[in-house]
Amino acid sequence: MYKKTSIGHIMSLITIMIWGTTFIYTKILLADFTPIEILFLRFLLGLFVLIAVYPKRLKISNKKQEFIFAAAGLCGICLYYLLENIALTLTMASNVGVIISAAPFFTAVLSHFFLKTEEKLKTGFFVGFIVAMIGICLISFNSSTLELNPLGDILAIAAAFVWAIYSLLTRKISSFGYNTIQTTRRIFTYGIIFMLPFFFVFDFSLDAHKFVKPEYVLNFLYLGFGASAICFVTWNYAVKVLGAVKTSVYIYMVPVITVVTSIIVLKEEITWIAVIGISLTLIGLFLSE
Repeated sequence: MYKKTSIGHIMSLITIMIWGTTFIYTKILLADFTPIEILFLRFLLGLFVLIAVYPKRLKISNKKQEFIFAAAGLCGICLYYLLENIALTLTMASNVGVIISAAPFFTAVLSHFFLKTEEKLKTGFFVGFIVAMIGICLISFNSSTLELNPLGDILAIAAAFVWAIYSLLTRKISSFGYNTIQTTRRIFTYGIIFMLPFFFVFDFSLDAHKFVKPEYVLNFLYLGFGASAICFVTWNYAVKVLGAVKTSVYIYMVPVITVVTSIIVLKEEITWIAVIGISLTLIGLFLSE
């Protein structure tokens, strides 16, 4: 049991380390692609990778289970990313970063009411949440001022809440006893299906000429293979082993990874405020665990 728990923590850490870098690569693609185009291609590529790795078809005869898979695809793949991307166009990126990092709190609250027998909340979780959020605020606002944009901020809150629902749904799916790659593939399929109606709402027009640039191809491979195919499998496995609340706490690390990546890739300078913020975030993560 201890070995499985350790693997669960390692899986969570690997996932967050990759997810924390996706902002940089997505930002590069946004120069020529719309958010819905990036989202669709990313998860379509991820789906193809999962099919190639584990082609065995998942057979589900229970309609209730099928509904839970569909709900997970809608929440974790479609709505979460759309809400987050729309929020980024309406409010500051720093606001979105802080608000999205509150997802573990929503996960804990929902888990308390809907998974009562699985994960009990302790004082350490809430103390860790407060410390981590102070650290995340220092990281996010160290180079910008706080500026409230009600609609964008509300959409970011909605994204965090939707991710919390996704976490509980994947916890439920893990109890079905299916292979993690198969379940992730099923979730991806539903997520892509739910994206299709949004093609008519947002600007979706893929141009083959855009893929002439090698960096775009490499970025999509990274997002599709790494951040989607690998990360959702490792994240779903971690939720299965650790539970929804303990796994979601690793989301606190996303701003930290993003800052470190910006320093390495974009050659950005780190401030003392950011260093203090990173330290508090890590302390908050430790206390919550």
